[in-house]
Amino acid sequence: MTDAAHLCLADTLGFLNPPDPLIGLLAAYALIAFVYIRGLARRRRRADITPAIAFLSGLVGLYLFTQTALDGLGQRLFFVHRLQHLVLHHLAPFLIALALPSAVLAAGLPSRLRRCLARASAPRLLRLAYRTLQQPAVGGALFVGLIALWLTPAVHHWAMASRAGYWLMNGSMAVEGLAFWWFMLDPRAPGASPTTHGIGTRIAVLWAVMPPQIAIGAMITLSPVGLYPGYAAAEQAYGVSSAIDQQIGGLLTWIPPAMMSVIGTLVIMRFAFAHERARVRSEAGHDDPDPAGNPTSSRLPRS
Repeated sequence: MTDAAHLCLADTLGFLNPPDPLIGLLAAYALIAFVYIRGLARRRRRADITPAIAFLSGLVGLYLFTQTALDGLGQRLFFVHRLQHLVLHHLAPFLIALALPSAVLAAGLPSRLRRCLARASAPRLLRLAYRTLQQPAVGGALFVGLIALWLTPAVHHWAMASRAGYWLMNGSMAVEGLAFWWFMLDPRAPGASPTTHGIGTRIAVLWAVMPPQIAIGAMITLSPVGLYPGYAAAEQAYGVSSAIDQQIGGLLTWIPPAMMSVIGTLVIMRFAFAHERARVRSEAGHDDPDPAGNPTSSRLPRS
């Protein structure tokens, strides 16, 4: 093996070596990926290809920013930290929810376990908590509130200085982001379940969370240097000025999250158009006097 190959291998191994490896988290990522790929192999549907790309991209994004060197870099540079939370709270949960992975994951489970889960019922308290989190006002408030909480300088300093606080911060952002986008990107017709809300309601929430995120990002970008002094030593070591680090971090909090609301709105509008087409086809099918005519499905395609 040449020196260049040795250097490339060393760099790769260094990148894949997280500063704080969590065996349980790594095992969870591997298990989810295995079950999902097994489900794809069992179903063998061409329509699963695009959702699979979205789901696996989201899962890889979670892995990269929690269990590789990117996680360590996010603890040292503020703008990488903001990129990390952009992925954990916005992009990765969005892609996972957009992929509608439930059916594929279920297909990848052992048959006995799948039957047990189908018969099982979640505890009432857990169902109540889930429905509460999926309420538009609660979900929107938590979505923005967690961003504001973890970017409050004193709270942010505590989280970055404490291992428990750090993982609480990152874990809460990922879980809440997934909960938020899960009910936002529900493709079923409004009212199909207690947590399937109206198209207009979901769009209103997406646009309601936009101004606070813009305000937080603008405040960070335009504030005097030193808003988060805990990054100063690493900024100096990496040759990044504190001003640039803070400003790029602020812009990452300001612009991309707002764009995610716009993209989410377009996806939800696509669901609305699909619902309307399904309704028209269903009505046309009911009015068709030819009993030999092909029946029209009123269900919304899930991929």
